[in-house]
Amino acid sequence: MKTREKILLSSLDLFNERGERNVTTNHIAAHLAISPGNLYYHFRNKSDIIYEIFLEYEKLVDFYLDIPESRPITLDDLTFYLESVFDGLWSYRFFHRDLEYLLDSDQRLRQDYREFTNRCLAAISRIFEKLAEAGIIEPQPDELRSAMSLNVWLVITNWMAFLKTAHASEASASLTLTELKQGIYQVLTLEIPYLTADYREQVMALREKYRPRLPDSADAPVSGQGEPIGNH
Repeated sequence: MKTREKILLSSLDLFNERGERNVTTNHIAAHLAISPGNLYYHFRNKSDIIYEIFLEYEKLVDFYLDIPESRPITLDDLTFYLESVFDGLWSYRFFHRDLEYLLDSDQRLRQDYREFTNRCLAAISRIFEKLAEAGIIEPQPDELRSAMSLNVWLVITNWMAFLKTAHASEASASLTLTELKQGIYQVLTLEIPYLTADYREQVMALREKYRPRLPDSADAPVSGQGEPIGNH
């Protein structure tokens, strides 16, 4: 592996583990046992490293959200999209933990992230269209589908912040991938009003696999649609 790739991978690990603001280029160089000058040969500063990491994250999500046009999509496809997107969130979790600060710190990143968001919204909207074509959900007017797509995006990108703030405790300071993927339950909850009778039972069973529980209480899970929620 080339030094440049090692720097990006090590930086990502350190940012995820310690938080981007707590990691300097000197920390990265020391972690790799290289000189700061060697690091600066490949990257001018930490902002350049973060930007390159974002470009890799962007490519990954674009790949995951490549919607097939030659066939209907299935519930397996939907599960893949959701699992993959949340896996991506986990692998690049530092980015969404401090998104506003990072975007304010780099104009390139702010512009690219805006375009990335628009592409993701378009892909989510297309998934809703394809779900309707497959008979899984009822067809939606364009305006409603756009609003639903935005709601899904907001849940996905803010679920981590919700877990880290609204229900944080000393006993549950460390977020896990399992907790992060419980956000899939919330995404599927948004689709409940539009499910067709033929697929309602299957989607509800899929949703149940991700039923969340509050990190700080064994008996008080996060609710959705006003239901009493617990593990079954």
